[in-house]
Amino acid sequence: MALRGVWQLRKLVVSYCNWGGSSRGIRAFMESELPALKEKNPHLEVVTELNRGQHPFLKGLYKNKNERVVCVKNLSQDEVLEAATKLRNSLGRKVVKLKTRHVTKHPSVQGTWSTALEL
Repeated sequence: MALRGVWQLRKLVVSYCNWGGSSRGIRAFMESELPALKEKNPHLEVVTELNRGQHPFLKGLYKNKNERVVCVKNLSQDEVLEAATKLRNSLGRKVVKLKTRHVTKHPSVQGTWSTALEL
């Protein structure tokens, strides 16, 4: 995703095995979809790594020094493309889990407001 007009993903690492069955989808992705992905995203550095005997994964390195790793074991080439697109579209921020659905410094005595009120 672009933050202030600048794409945040700077490097995409594609790790795969050249003979493993779990890497079948990512090998098909590299043959058919990866060249088009490189052309559409000239700002993105795409690196392929051969890891024999390991399950495949995609690793996104972002401008804010964070990284995200997505396992693409036994996925089809369309699902691998979708995972790569999600990595490209994300900002690379850490995921923060909220303790409640409603966050406020001063909680209401009457409860949380909702649009589903019936009069």
